[in-house]
Amino acid sequence: MPTKGGAGKGGEGKKEHKNKLTSKKSKHYEIAGSTLKRAKHCPRCGPGIFLAAHAGRGTCGKCHYTEFEGKKAESVEGEK
Repeated sequence: MPTKGGAGKGGEGKKEHKNKLTSKKSKHYEIAGSTLKRAKHCPRCGPGIFLAAHAGRGTCGKCHYTEFEGKKAESVEGEK
């Protein structure tokens, strides 16, 4: 019985390679009239790496930077 490459005694061999889908960059841009709206990008990785939109946060899939929404840092001005 012929075996696939790399097969030992088990006869299973190497798994078939599955190609992953590429990111759809067009969904991160929106053209409204003459303006162009862009999704938020990662401040660490730079433009071109977008933050994934989760419930209450945005996360970079490359460097794992996380930005939480709703929690604003209140500046203390005028208090002495």
